[in-house]
Amino acid sequence: MALVEFNCYTILSAMLVSHRMKTLPALFFCVLLVVGCGPGTNFPRSRFSSSGTAGSGTAASINPATASTLSGIVKLDGSPPSPRQIDMSADPACQQVHPRPLQFSDVAKGPEGGLADVVVFFRMGLGSRKFEPPSAAVRLDQSGCFFQPRVVALMVGQRLELHNSDATYHNVHSMPHANSSWNETDPPGASIFQVFAEPELMIPIVCNVHPWMRSYAFVFDNPFFAVTDTSGKFKIGNLPPGAYEIEVWHERYGTLDQSVVVAPHSSPSVSFTYHAGTASY
Repeated sequence: MALVEFNCYTILSAMLVSHRMKTLPALFFCVLLVVGCGPGTNFPRSRFSSSGTAGSGTAASINPATASTLSGIVKLDGSPPSPRQIDMSADPACQQVHPRPLQFSDVAKGPEGGLADVVVFFRMGLGSRKFEPPSAAVRLDQSGCFFQPRVVALMVGQRLELHNSDATYHNVHSMPHANSSWNETDPPGASIFQVFAEPELMIPIVCNVHPWMRSYAFVFDNPFFAVTDTSGKFKIGNLPPGAYEIEVWHERYGTLDQSVVVAPHSSPSVSFTYHAGTASY
């Protein structure tokens, strides 16, 4: 059954389009209107278990002589849904980038059927190993009045950079369950840095000024995860041998999983196929 997302963000979107609010004061009024808004009660959520442990303690040592690389592809069987039209005329800076109403789809299917923006991770198999987060930040850009990329994945304790490449103000707002929420104005050309303290999956990140803007953050306590590229492919390296339960997630098609046994110093591959008729909303 299809779910209808109808909350204050939807109302704000209608206001922006119908009234054509073109001034910065009007846009900041919209920010004030939405600050108190949380996710809609019918917004689809997923909560999965995680493997491994991040934080203090001795970091796990992976033997390079036995480490393996898992590669794979995620495909979509069937036609993606029709794109929806987004009218950005309420903000002159956004309209300058997109003079005509934009046709947008949250399903990015490649010419050979590969599905982009799918998160790949291990649900079971890593045990109690501890892993230190990378020092480099993961960047979520606001470009063309969209979040780029659609999905980001990072580790607990790793910095998330929210950069504004647009000539207009954004207001980034996270809506987690296990982590602290943040809601900050991001001026043109500026960056905001945030850190998640707990593993958590499918955290919506929205812009309170531009209601069509949405991204998702996945936070893991281990480094063994990936997001599929435009061809639907992914690769996870430096993986210790073992038996794993691997899971994939897409915002419209939900989750798939399968078991995989990784032999020492091997290069196994897996594939997943979603069916277009199984959309979750």
